[in-house]
Amino acid sequence: MKDRRLYLVHVRDCLTRIRDYTQGGKAEFMQNGMVQDAVLRNLEIMGESVKKLPEAWKQSQPQVEWVKVGDFRNVLAHDYLDVDLDIVWNIIENYLPGLEAAVRKLIDEVET
Repeated sequence: MKDRRLYLVHVRDCLTRIRDYTQGGKAEFMQNGMVQDAVLRNLEIMGESVKKLPEAWKQSQPQVEWVKVGDFRNVLAHDYLDVDLDIVWNIIENYLPGLEAAVRKLIDEVET
């Protein structure tokens, strides 16, 4: 069995990549297919990794809607033709910063 901390590292790394890829702002994200592909792929990986985190870890950060993070991965993977990039951008701007803070806190907690 893999060390569950590895999934936290995957989530953190995906969040960092998404932040890096979207530094150009919403207009660049909406116009650049490669950026969209990179962001969507990292959201998928992140969602899958979140599903594999122990429930106790997720419960320690109740402000994060962990189930929705995993569910969004399913939308990206299976309903990809219906993905609304405005919704994706809203997630990037309004939800990922809080998720990133929670993940960093979890990493600090499990490494001590």
